[in-house]
Amino acid sequence: MLTGKQKRVLRSKAHHLNPIFQVGKGGVNENMTKQIEEALEARELIKISILQNCDEEKDEVAEKIVASTKAELVQLIGHTIVLYKESKENKELILPS
Repeated sequence: MLTGKQKRVLRSKAHHLNPIFQVGKGGVNENMTKQIEEALEARELIKISILQNCDEEKDEVAEKIVASTKAELVQLIGHTIVLYKESKENKELILPS
């Protein structure tokens, strides 16, 4: 579980990132979650964009992704999800305790 201070640091680092995944009409599927897990392992912090044609609510999409990838939800703002998961191999981000 992330503290408020840690989330603030992660939000500031994520501000300059571009979304690398888009959730569209198909919603969240197994293949997408697998790719998101791989991206989280490589980058630790990613943005996901929810397109206008997505049938599901943005909160549901965020919950599904977090549950299936075991990542931490840093922020859900507008149609953008920011996720963090500490990398086992490529740890780069150091969070305040």
